[in-house]
Amino acid sequence: MRAIAIGSFMLLLATPAWAETALKPSLQPIAFLVGNWDSGEGKVAETGGTSKGGSVISVEADGSALLRRDHTELFDKSGKPMGGFHQTMLIYPDGGALKADYVDGEGHAIHYVSADVVAGKSVTFIGAPGQGPVFRLTYELKAPDRLAVTFGMTPPGANEFRPIATGSLKKMK
Repeated sequence: MRAIAIGSFMLLLATPAWAETALKPSLQPIAFLVGNWDSGEGKVAETGGTSKGGSVISVEADGSALLRRDHTELFDKSGKPMGGFHQTMLIYPDGGALKADYVDGEGHAIHYVSADVVAGKSVTFIGAPGQGPVFRLTYELKAPDRLAVTFGMTPPGANEFRPIATGSLKKMK
C-alpha cells in the first residue's frame, strides 16, 4: 500500500499539468501582463478618491487565455474606506482579434470586442459600441515590473474618452 501511495505521489509530481503553460502565439504580444501585481494608489475620477488592490493575471486553458482576478478597495477624498469589490476578466483570441470579457462584484459587465496591441509594451481593450457607453482599458508597461493602467469611457453621444480611474501596478517578486 505504501508503494502505491509513493508511486501515485511521484506520478503527480511528473505530470505536465504542474509545469507552467506557454502562451499560444496570439497571446505572446501581451505576455508582459502575466504575474502577481500589487497596486500603488490609484485615482478614481468620479469620486475624487483613491483605490488600492491587487491583480493576478494567469495563463489558462492550455495557453489559450489569460485570466485577470482583482480585488479593489475604494477610499473617498479624505481617505475614508468606501468599500471594495472583486473583478474578473478573461482575455482570449477570437476570429483573429483579441477580445475580453469583464465582470465585477458590483454587477457590471463589459464585453471588449477589440484590442490595440504594441507587442511587449501595451494593450488597449475597446468595448462594443452601442446605445450605452463605450469603455476603454489600457495597460502600458513602464518598466519590467511596472504597469500603468487607465480605464475610461465615452458616454453615449460623446466622441472623447473621459477617465474613470488611473493607477499603476508593481509586479510582486
